[in-house]
Amino acid sequence: MTGSELRDSFVKFFEGKGHKIMPSASLIPANDPSLLWTAAGMVPFKPYFTGAAIPEMRRVTTCQKCLRTPDIESVGRTARHHTFFEMLGNFSFGDYFKKEAIPWAWEFVTKVLGIPAEKLWITIYLDDDEAFEIWQRDVGIREDRIVRLGKDSNFWEIGVGPCGPCSEIYFDLGEARGCGSEGCGVGCDCDRYLEIWNLVFIQYFRDEKGEYTSLENKGIDTGMGLERTASVVQEAATNFDTDIFREIMDFTAGEIGVVYGRDKDVDLALKVIADHCRAVTFAVSDGALPSNEGRGYVIRRLIRRAVRFGRTLGVDKPFLYGVAGAVVRQMSDAYPQLREGKSHIINVVRTEEERFGETLVQGTEMLNRMIREARLSGGTAISGPDAFKLYDTYGFPLELTVEMAREQGLGVDEDGFAESMDQQRQRARSARQETEYISEKGSLYSSIRDEVGETGFVGYTDLESRSRVLFLVKDGQRVEKAAAGDQAEFILDVTPCYAESGGQVTDHAKITTPHMEADVYEVTKPVEGVYVHRGKVLSGLIMTNDEVTVRVDCDRRGSVARNHSATHLLHRALKEVLGGHVNQAGSLVEPDRLRFDFTHYTAVSREDLRKIEDMVNQAVLSNLPVESTERTLDEARAMGAAALFGEKYGNVVRVVSMGDFSLELCGGTHINRTAEIGLFKLLGESSVGAGLRRVEAVTGEGALKYINAREEQLLEVARIARAMPHEVVQRVEAMVRELKDLEGEAEGLRAKLARFEVVSLLEKVREIKGIKFLSAKVSAPDMDSLRAMADLIRDRLGSAVVVLGSPAGERVNLVAAVTPDLVLRGLHAGKVVKEIAAAVGGGGGGKAEMAQAGGKDPSRLQEALDRAYNVVEGQIKE
Repeated sequence: MTGSELRDSFVKFFEGKGHKIMPSASLIPANDPSLLWTAAGMVPFKPYFTGAAIPEMRRVTTCQKCLRTPDIESVGRTARHHTFFEMLGNFSFGDYFKKEAIPWAWEFVTKVLGIPAEKLWITIYLDDDEAFEIWQRDVGIREDRIVRLGKDSNFWEIGVGPCGPCSEIYFDLGEARGCGSEGCGVGCDCDRYLEIWNLVFIQYFRDEKGEYTSLENKGIDTGMGLERTASVVQEAATNFDTDIFREIMDFTAGEIGVVYGRDKDVDLALKVIADHCRAVTFAVSDGALPSNEGRGYVIRRLIRRAVRFGRTLGVDKPFLYGVAGAVVRQMSDAYPQLREGKSHIINVVRTEEERFGETLVQGTEMLNRMIREARLSGGTAISGPDAFKLYDTYGFPLELTVEMAREQGLGVDEDGFAESMDQQRQRARSARQETEYISEKGSLYSSIRDEVGETGFVGYTDLESRSRVLFLVKDGQRVEKAAAGDQAEFILDVTPCYAESGGQVTDHAKITTPHMEADVYEVTKPVEGVYVHRGKVLSGLIMTNDEVTVRVDCDRRGSVARNHSATHLLHRALKEVLGGHVNQAGSLVEPDRLRFDFTHYTAVSREDLRKIEDMVNQAVLSNLPVESTERTLDEARAMGAAALFGEKYGNVVRVVSMGDFSLELCGGTHINRTAEIGLFKLLGESSVGAGLRRVEAVTGEGALKYINAREEQLLEVARIARAMPHEVVQRVEAMVRELKDLEGEAEGLRAKLARFEVVSLLEKVREIKGIKFLSAKVSAPDMDSLRAMADLIRDRLGSAVVVLGSPAGERVNLVAAVTPDLVLRGLHAGKVVKEIAAAVGGGGGGKAEMAQAGGKDPSRLQEALDRAYNVVEGQIKE
């Protein structure tokens, strides 16, 4: 059974048990800042388990893409560790429980997969007698094949929230894979017993005090690793020896010119490349891009690590983008979006590979500098922090640093490197929330929703509502009233206020009664269906059950709506002008501006920006109708509606159309016709990461203000240039030409003055042991001029050492020059200038014949120049 057949058979098996097959969610968790990646099959259903959302289906089965990186160093060195993997799972949200989940799991493993029962072992939680009875009585497992394990391995919980015991199915790989110890058994750390399926029984709620109460609606969350189960079914020695990996590894080996299975170092490199490229390919497909922070840093690290392993195989040119293409070919039947985004994926990977090639050169230069400094200081090793800097900043593996240092007769402080690495891991661990599946936040609002139901939102059609105060919250606690001056949260039965989401900022509003007024400055939805209005009571007293009037700030809403509708037109225009690879990667819609991030590989030309702006304004002038309808997700996709990266959609979605020009899934607020945008004006375009661009724009009144400001600037420039506004360009061009001519004349005069100065300097030449030596303070506007003067003096003297210094504002420039014949006598310009630069608080260096340095203390320039005599005298070989 292939990996693909295993994937299909699992979800179809559970479809036959009444489950809805759901597609894999994105690797980028939707609307969940607590998670960096989707790292488990249950992550997309987290709101259902916490009570933050109500599931549309009670039985679901998926094959979920997952990404984890804590064990990245183990990838390829063990049989099972991966960064990217697929998790097969079946889920129940208050429907069936252990009595169904356990027999179904056994049926699938033994009947569908055909795994011999005598090869299987079962684990349960210590006191889960219910699971024990089902395994023994209903399934027929012998008591001696059921192992009870403790809370650390067989009880699932993370902080406050739903939790419960686990039951696992293990496959016995045989004594040859074991550790040979007398106590070796299920739960041993060796490789003999392989967990293939974990059944989690969500039956308790853990509160802040650590106490457990039974849940009324119990749940099931199971996870079967596709790769490790495939290794069992295919009788493969490791996950990497299954068809899931071998196709990718064989492609890579063929491209590089190596063979898998003959050399352990080659095998390790091929495994790492295959694993990391799978992770990168899927992550980029889901909208992640290389950067220096967050998930972008993870992608960058994976790409660079794979490239480094390629270099150990002798590959010194971009190759990983080709491996990404192999991943797409293998996986696109199960994940069609890979095929659709192939060109985007390949371009992102290749661009990052090329950038890393440049970085690797810079890292080599830095390592060489560290080696020189270690030798000059009499050291015998590269320090641990320096080796770690090379690893962390330039992607240099420790092994490469050790090898290059050894070639120069130096060692590396590997213990210091390990200490620096551990410090970084500690920092990352304290900040990482990657495995915080269930947050403690939201339980208050979930309980409120359970008591009174969801907030009715009428803001698409109405900007004012009569509402009732259901709850008041102050400092995280429910209260009955809030008085003037109090900051509070208002939960109402009905609201016209839009809650911040999808890049659109929150509404502002007033809540009033005949005797009370409150400002609302933020509206959020901490759990699905509950709108929380945060604000301040300005006057009077507000109490629960009060009847209030809620009025949205209409001017602010209108400005936001204009900008939001403009982002839809902009998205379409970007695709039309730049290509179909363009996808929205983020947005911010505020009253005074809009910001739009999108996938693209190069800066957008001024000509293309003009085309994009013109296309948006043409759609505005066309006065297209802006309409919204509710559709099922499948219907919306069939219509061709654009869905956005990282967004989670329910079965029923809102589709916003703007004539025949734009069609997108969107829950935001919009204008009625595109002409209400008034005018669309791009402000600029910039890079926000590899393969990621950003444009900013204004509309309506904001666009008019921008144009008026630019007009004022033009008039002021015209006044200064003494020209009419329509003649400004020609006048400024003429002034620039005149300025260049004057600068040329000035440069010529400076050169003449320098020659005169050189003549006077030649009178100050001294001799040191028969060698002509000149050290002098001169006037030079920049380092290039100073170097030119040193060259001129050296050429005039024929054989000499020249050291010049010149103040440059609050800094100092220094140059040393040595003629070739004196280099043979031990003189070195780089060493001379480095030593004297210390006197002015600076540093520098260079080649033996010419070198330069800078300093921060002009008051000590003469001291530095005087020091040059002794430095040169000390270098001369007799």
